Amino acid sequence: MAAEPELTGWNYFNYFTEIEEHFQKTRGAGLFLLSPVDWALIETWKNSEIPLEAVLRGIDSAFEKWHTKKFKIRQVNSLTYCAQAVHDEAEAMAKGGALRSRQPVKAPFELDELRQYLIANAAKLRTQPEPFHEIASSLEKIANEAETHYSDLEQLEQRLTALEEKMSSIAKSTESEEALFQARRQLDAALRPYRGRMSADQLTMLEKQFLDRNLLERTGLPRLSLFYLR
Repeated sequence: MAAEPELTGWNYFNYFTEIEEHFQKTRGAGLFLLSPVDWALIETWKNSEIPLEAVLRGIDSAFEKWHTKKFKIRQVNSLTYCAQAVHDEAEAMAKGGALRSRQPVKAPFELDELRQYLIANAAKLRTQPEPFHEIASSLEKIANEAETHYSDLEQLEQRLTALEEKMSSIAKSTESEEALFQARRQLDAALRPYRGRMSADQLTMLEKQFLDRNLLERTGLPRLSLFYLR
């Protein structure tokens, strides 16, 4: 029987959901859906290992400042409004020695669900051109050894992230110049209102994540990270 998975760090698998729900709740004003830029921003925070607590505190801090403004021209319509506050909270936690807690987090999925997720993604890649088949083979091998990987999900996530980066590189090499140009135009238009709120490093990371997500969506390629195991 497989050992119970344990992960160090923040609430590893509820990261996206908890940030989305907290932002929606804090913002109020009815139903609000996050934009592709918002999802890319969450992913940059996840990849940078910014603690979930720092993100939630940053959202609260940003809205507290917004509510104190005498003149509010418009409602907050993007997570990017909170980017600097999240960065500040993460830095404060790091200085306080609380960047990563060391409490185990149980995965919200079973071993069989993990195995089926890997097999399904491999099958999707088998329908793609031949360069993607090597990645499919890697996923099938991991699926065959799923019980072993289930006991160390953090290492498995790192392995899947590496495969996804390789998959993105292959996809990018086959994209037309026009498609890449249009994706860049879409990104620039989406980020224009928020560039003044983010540092150059933050913008660089966000741009890369947005373009990678956009590329995978356009080409119909699956996300391999365990964060997308539903």
